[in-house]
Amino acid sequence: MKLITNKIFDEERALYGTDHLAVENCKFDGPLDGESAFKECRHVQVSNSFFNLRYPFWHDEELTITNCEMTEFCRAALWYSKDIQIADSKLHGIKALRECKNVSMHNCDILSPEFGWFTQGIHMTNCNMQGEYVMMRSNHLTFSDVH
Repeated sequence: MKLITNKIFDEERALYGTDHLAVENCKFDGPLDGESAFKECRHVQVSNSFFNLRYPFWHDEELTITNCEMTEFCRAALWYSKDIQIADSKLHGIKALRECKNVSMHNCDILSPEFGWFTQGIHMTNCNMQGEYVMMRSNHLTFSDVH
């Protein structure tokens, strides 16, 4: 697994199509205002990182996100992805999760209008969640200690 640490990415599709990647202590922010940093990636682990750009995780498989912050400008963060684990993270952008499959979330803070639409299989434990029209047309949902 390739490891990337302490980098700043702001270009379009910065890590597009990468397989078996670990990213630690990175920022996705900057003047180039690029989007889709991890589009079409597989087997990706991201930890202790900051996201301030649009569409970072689209069409991804086997994704683990730990202790990350996705700001209000990080819109539509996870779409069309599957086999996702998110822990100890903030998801504060609109439409943060949509049309995904097999999602597990633990100890997350979610402030996201239109969160979770059309998603199949979400398991959430110890999460705070605020949003309008949450989980519309989603199924196979399990919640434990979700506020």
